[in-house]
Amino acid sequence: MACYQYLQNFFHLHSTMINTDPKKIEALLTRGVDEAISLESLRKKLLSGRQLTIKLGIDPTSPNIHVGRSIPLLKLRDFQELGHKIVFIIGDFTGVIGDTSDKDSERPMLQKDVVEENLKTYAQQAGKILDIDKCEVLRNSEWLGNLSYADVGEHANTFSVAEFIARDNVRRRLEAGTRVSLREMLYPLMQGYDSVHIKADVELGGTDQRFNLLAGRTLQEHFGQEPQDILTNPLVEGIDGRKMSSSWGNTINLTDEPNEMFGKAMKIPDEYIVRYMTLVTRVSMEKVLETKQAIEGGANPRDAKVELAKELVSMYHSQVAAKEAEEYFINTFAKKQTPDKMPEFSPKENNIISILVETKLCNSKSEARRAVDGGGVKINDEKVSSFDAQVGSGDIIQKGKRFFVKIV
Repeated sequence: MACYQYLQNFFHLHSTMINTDPKKIEALLTRGVDEAISLESLRKKLLSGRQLTIKLGIDPTSPNIHVGRSIPLLKLRDFQELGHKIVFIIGDFTGVIGDTSDKDSERPMLQKDVVEENLKTYAQQAGKILDIDKCEVLRNSEWLGNLSYADVGEHANTFSVAEFIARDNVRRRLEAGTRVSLREMLYPLMQGYDSVHIKADVELGGTDQRFNLLAGRTLQEHFGQEPQDILTNPLVEGIDGRKMSSSWGNTINLTDEPNEMFGKAMKIPDEYIVRYMTLVTRVSMEKVLETKQAIEGGANPRDAKVELAKELVSMYHSQVAAKEAEEYFINTFAKKQTPDKMPEFSPKENNIISILVETKLCNSKSEARRAVDGGGVKINDEKVSSFDAQVGSGDIIQKGKRFFVKIV
């Protein structure tokens, strides 16, 4: 029995051994990091060999996690690979309330059923990056939903109104006479209390989350805890050059099929290739530097973009899928050939507008009509000019340059 207990203790210690390799720690503290609060404190903790509790929360405001959100997830994996405890919080409570950190107008409250539907596969999606079985996956409704009015009053008492209205986006809205709801002001309290509840040592988040992350430090001090250290990451641009946002539809999603993911990556503006490689992949920084120097030296950015696209598809699918997606892209976009392989679909109706929506080539009938009006839809390589065009078995529908469906 004593021997059994000894082995249990040994394997427990072995399973939580912390990697304190200075090179790995410096890479963790620098790659994809905009700001560290406090850098020296965090470096000291990482070198101490103590297992830290690392926190990341994501609100399920849409069904898909995009690669912009993969930046802190990849950083979370970096911590996980060093042996630290990972807490992934799905913000089912905060998602209903709505974070205004990156908004220039009031963010409407979401319905609970919408949030529930959105979050169904969040853990699975995060598991494309993390070893999710070794993470603590929590919903913050478990504790935020049980707080009393007195609790909220106590938390709110640790902040002043001036601190909230000094935030850039809030100040701009107030100066413009745009409504700022009191509900929006409560969001940082909730995110901050998440850190108190799990006793976080480190919290990760985008630069737009800075105020919320600091709120965690304030509340932890109020409750007698050591304030968490913070790592913020830059925000990445979407495929159209604007900030990546699900509401703008300029995202590359972790759930995108290989051909779609590859094609989206090829749309990234040339000036963001190196930025993407640095932030949303784990291609070695030596390779990133080589790519940067090659582009600056006159190399065709398209070649680097192909490598980036292949890397993304490999990360979320496989190397085989990446190679096939590259061939698909070359044949359908560069050579303008109809691909040999394509999805097959049996529609309920034969009208082109209905089929475009059924096959999800378009999100709505109005979008389908716009696609037809713009000459972006073909049946058997012939442009569709009528909303009433009929489609039959064996026909090939093409939307844009890359999306094909065969009707069966």
